[in-house]
Amino acid sequence: MEGVYSKIIKAGDRTYFVDVREARNKSKYLAISETRPSGNGEKKFTRSKVVVFNDHLAEFRSALDEAVGMMSA
Repeated sequence: MEGVYSKIIKAGDRTYFVDVREARNKSKYLAISETRPSGNGEKKFTRSKVVVFNDHLAEFRSALDEAVGMMSA
């Protein structure tokens, strides 16, 4: 899988990764990841990831825009 776009956002003790990748079949998808300290005092991190495929992107964006609008109100 090839990377097309990548952005790193550091916010406090969390780091967010926003990536657009290209699958073997040439379709693109969005991958949003978060790393954060595991919380037990060690230097280990927990990673969470959400993958949104191109055919679901419009619905995902609409819901995200709504959620951001609710937070801004």
